[in-house]
Amino acid sequence: MSRISTLLLSRLALPLLLAPAWPGPAHATGPATGWQACAALAGDDAARLACFDQWARHQSGAPADGRDEATAPPAAAAAAPVLADLPAPTSDGCRDGPYTTLSRFWELEAGSDCGTLRFRGYRPLTVSIVDANTVNRQPTSDNPLNVAGTPVAYKRTEMRVQLSVRTKLARGLLTTGEMSARDSLWAGYTQQSYWQLFSPGISRPFRNTDHEPELVYVYPTTADLPWGWRLRYSGIGLVHQSNGQSLPLSRSWNRVYLMTGLERGDDWRLTARVWQRIHENAASDDNPHISDYIGRSELMLAWNANADNTLALTLRHALRSPARGSLRLEWTHRLGSGLASRSNLRLHTALFSGYGDSLIDYNRRRTVFSLGLTLLDF
Repeated sequence: MSRISTLLLSRLALPLLLAPAWPGPAHATGPATGWQACAALAGDDAARLACFDQWARHQSGAPADGRDEATAPPAAAAAAPVLADLPAPTSDGCRDGPYTTLSRFWELEAGSDCGTLRFRGYRPLTVSIVDANTVNRQPTSDNPLNVAGTPVAYKRTEMRVQLSVRTKLARGLLTTGEMSARDSLWAGYTQQSYWQLFSPGISRPFRNTDHEPELVYVYPTTADLPWGWRLRYSGIGLVHQSNGQSLPLSRSWNRVYLMTGLERGDDWRLTARVWQRIHENAASDDNPHISDYIGRSELMLAWNANADNTLALTLRHALRSPARGSLRLEWTHRLGSGLASRSNLRLHTALFSGYGDSLIDYNRRRTVFSLGLTLLDF
């Protein structure tokens, strides 16, 4: 179609764009108005695009013919009628404030969905200075092949670096018939390293680095509970964790877990996981009885005190005697909250006590204080 005919079609659609969407009898079938008039021009892409462009100018208050406001004739009706068929405003998805923290984190709803195969943060990306009451200079294991032969002069003060990312592989696997709920399949990877930055005498080595890939399926499960709590999701995951070292420092295990999450408004959230270790041959088991130390369950309670401060308590328990596990208390404070755009950089403070702060320390009890910076929700 020529440019002239395209222009004529878009001009003919202009009165329909500006026509008010007056309510009428339920059986009335008049001409389409608003953006439906543009959609009706299905036979010519160029004409339809020009029509939508004029409709957009009209909605923003600009003259429909594209002229500057200074040269455009005065509008006869200053208060243009509101079109009843305007499309819903777009959403920022996983970064949209009106949705709760859990909805944005796991993208549980259509409005908090940010699509597939896009990288997002998982666990916090953190750089911290760490001081502990003890450091594992000669790691041991219940397997004699995994006992270090000589100690290394590590210092109790070191750096901890954690990297963690994930991506959504698929969505709508079991919720295709539901309008708002979104289930999802995720792949994640977390790496945590302890770096002996303050030990120049031994060339500042990395004392341990844990690698943790996992696969997670999340299903939105909504139910109202007492005291204002609400069940939001359930899920299942498969995770491998290892430190990538050779004997005698090699450590690794595989787990399958179930999880769930609850919230009370957006001020409180409670998440829980329970896992089962996948059996390994005793001769090749780097860390026998690891579940008796690190635990078989995890419970995390978080409180958003305000927009800039969050407190979290994480408990792990072996679910049998002896009652080993760990406790972690964390506080994060948003930095740059007075800026025009909200920052995702936070001051991060944590106190940990128990077993499993790192995989090499799975059977060593430590109390660790850390202070650093963390990046959330990127």
